[in-house]
Amino acid sequence: MEKRMVVGMSGGVDSSMALLLLKRQGWEPVGVTLILPHWEGARTKENACCTKEALETAESVCRRLGVEHHALDAREDFREKVIEPFVSGLSSGITPNPCAYCNRDLKFSKLLEFAQARGIGFIATGHYARTRINPETGKTGLLRPKDLGKDQTYGMCLVSGETFARVVFPLGDLLKSEVYSLAEREGFPVFSKKKQSQDLCFVSGTDLPGFMQEKLGKNPGPVRDGEGKVLGRHRGLHFYTVGQRRGLGLTGQYYVKSLDPGTNTLVVAKEKSGAGTESAVLRDCNFVSGIPPENGFKVLAQVRSHQAPVEAVVGQPGKGGIEVRFKAPVEAVTPGQVCALYSGDACLGGGVIARA
Repeated sequence: MEKRMVVGMSGGVDSSMALLLLKRQGWEPVGVTLILPHWEGARTKENACCTKEALETAESVCRRLGVEHHALDAREDFREKVIEPFVSGLSSGITPNPCAYCNRDLKFSKLLEFAQARGIGFIATGHYARTRINPETGKTGLLRPKDLGKDQTYGMCLVSGETFARVVFPLGDLLKSEVYSLAEREGFPVFSKKKQSQDLCFVSGTDLPGFMQEKLGKNPGPVRDGEGKVLGRHRGLHFYTVGQRRGLGLTGQYYVKSLDPGTNTLVVAKEKSGAGTESAVLRDCNFVSGIPPENGFKVLAQVRSHQAPVEAVVGQPGKGGIEVRFKAPVEAVTPGQVCALYSGDACLGGGVIARA
């Protein structure tokens, strides 16, 4: 039986402990760190997912555990499949989700390509998620993890079921606190002191305006309320996102309700509830089972990575995509972002929000 398994190594506690657990289970892991690019204009001259320190840590963990380690240059693929679609989406007036694109188009595929070239059948990552084979269909499903506070299935809802059939998530049945405890028991206390970054890996939040200005420049236009009254001017729609309430330069408390690329208009609402919507149309849909839910199927829909899922109903698929109707209005439903669909703890898949 093949005992080798490729393990994606970020240099953090999760991937390191995933490697340790697999080693203890009798696997022969092979560590792989993906080298990703960063925006050259950033103050921090490293990609947050593969800093020099992280690479050295991954190498050190593998060396300590007697595991082979490789650094795989994925910079050009990342620029093509993640950064360029992100910039293109911003230019068209949407707010793309680069992490979901990375999971769908780069991270898992690069690890699987590396494994296949070496005759290795499976890969593993430190994601907090689980998989389960449906005994009736034989297909692999994606499930929420034990630690719902660290659930990463939202960002993987666009990944195909065929991919999950070859992926192992060693941390799916563990709490984050248990992973930290394991690291400390095994002599890796430094992990508990590392801050978890929430920025885009290739450009930090503080550098993002500069990144967008370099790539897209400025394109000023009117800021209007729901009645069409002009309240001010914006710098360019790509600097804003639905639900945003800071940096609008307006008198009073307003929220971004929508972006209208056709008229280059930023539409705002006086009250936060004004940004709510009752439905969304999803494009580029992916369903882990390979079969879309039937018209009228009840689901839980999640439109942001840290937003609680809400009850919804899936509509009839059409040329424009699949409509998802929410039981109650949802705030900050943002074109370009991802909407993940769930049934219980199973992630059915999801799609990119085309419009609200």
